[in-house]
Amino acid sequence: MTTYHTPVLLKESIEGLLTNKSGVYVDLTFGGGGHSRFLLSQLHSDAKVFGFDQDKDAEMNAVNDSRFTFVQSNFCYLENFMQYYGINEVDGILADLGVSSHHFDDAERGFSFRFDGILDMRMNQAAKLTAKEILNTYTEQQLADIFFYYGELPLARKIARKIVEQRKNEQFETIFGFVGIIQPLIGKEKEKKQLAQVFQALRIAVNNEMDALKKMLLSSAKVLKKEGRFVCITYHSLEDRLVKNYLKTGNMEGIINKDFFGNIQTPFSLINNKVIIPTTEEIASNSRARSAKLRIASKK
Repeated sequence: MTTYHTPVLLKESIEGLLTNKSGVYVDLTFGGGGHSRFLLSQLHSDAKVFGFDQDKDAEMNAVNDSRFTFVQSNFCYLENFMQYYGINEVDGILADLGVSSHHFDDAERGFSFRFDGILDMRMNQAAKLTAKEILNTYTEQQLADIFFYYGELPLARKIARKIVEQRKNEQFETIFGFVGIIQPLIGKEKEKKQLAQVFQALRIAVNNEMDALKKMLLSSAKVLKKEGRFVCITYHSLEDRLVKNYLKTGNMEGIINKDFFGNIQTPFSLINNKVIIPTTEEIASNSRARSAKLRIASKK
């Protein structure tokens, strides 16, 4: 049996999260449950842990522990579900924003260009929008914006133009069919990296990831108690920039606003000014950890 997902920066993130062994904690990206399990092992019998995941597949990893509650939902609904469960404030929130190995390794989900399959990429399989629909129906400008803003691809316009030209003859159906069309536009030396950026851009668009992240950050500030911890692991520059800006300045744009006394108006104070990254040993044992950045903040 393959591993659903290997948790990244496990000890560092839980150490940064834990302030009260009898507290209430939220794992916003439950996945394979590695972070939640380790957290539960550090907590007292009266603690509570809520594990969020919008993918129904993750429910099979739910922890058999009376202190644990699985919530099948996008993490942007954090505030709503805490109200539903009668929780006014929590001691800590953890978000590991990486795509789980389960998604990358399941050909049927369409997250990786390594396998052929349908162009899906939905985290929540009950959602309607797929990568196939985006490629076959979005305008050239919409496609160019997705590849430029979410994939940070200089070839965004060329790729969008090629997609629109191709679908006049035949609709996109499969991953290899799509990759075969855009591959000639990408130089061999950068092929793997740029294909990863193309697939990242489509995945972000399909799952509305940046808007969900913004909502989650705002909700976290409301739900955390004073001195509660917010711990976040990012993997690409778009999400890292948002998280860094919000924690440092209290807004997504990174604009510094100060009060009368010169204090920056942000709901958080940083615990680690310098990001924490995986050790060379962790990267050697789990290559998907290589781009991870851990940020820890405390609610003011």
